[in-house]
Amino acid sequence: MISPPYQIIYADPPWDYGGQRQHNSRGDDTGGADKHYPTLTDHELVEMDVAKLADPDGTLLFLWTTGPMMFRSLAVMDGWGFQYATMGFVWYKESTNPGYYTMSQTEFCLIGKINKIPQPRGARNVRQLVSAPRGLHSQKPDEVREAITAMFPDQNKVELFARTHWHNWDTWGMEVGDVEPW
Repeated sequence: MISPPYQIIYADPPWDYGGQRQHNSRGDDTGGADKHYPTLTDHELVEMDVAKLADPDGTLLFLWTTGPMMFRSLAVMDGWGFQYATMGFVWYKESTNPGYYTMSQTEFCLIGKINKIPQPRGARNVRQLVSAPRGLHSQKPDEVREAITAMFPDQNKVELFARTHWHNWDTWGMEVGDVEPW
């Protein structure tokens, strides 16, 4: 369950790739995102009133995206009421997937904000580059949640589209038992 307002919102949306398939390093079809979970269109994502979860005095959104979704993720961020601030994390997956232009081996966690950076701040020496092996489809490295917690240890945090519960964070998502939006 969730109980806003939140100063930190962490989200890995189920991006709709329009049925685009993925392949492993051997060229085997491993399916697309829609093979692993229900996806949402950009319109459906924007319709989620994520801004109502935010603390109007200051909230940061940590939004996961991929290269093909970069432009669309900025539109979703804006639709949720956040202003793009910077690239928060670049995840080097330590393995590659064939891409259409170059070998795909990174994902990106963008930071958007409403109003000010939440205070008080914690660690300020957190590195942007995260090198961690790829896990299950779409599973993100725990190191990113750990880094966000170190940066903002006292803030109220929620993970949207969560796959597991995380220490002292609220979670929402099908895989943690929540199927209805907040």
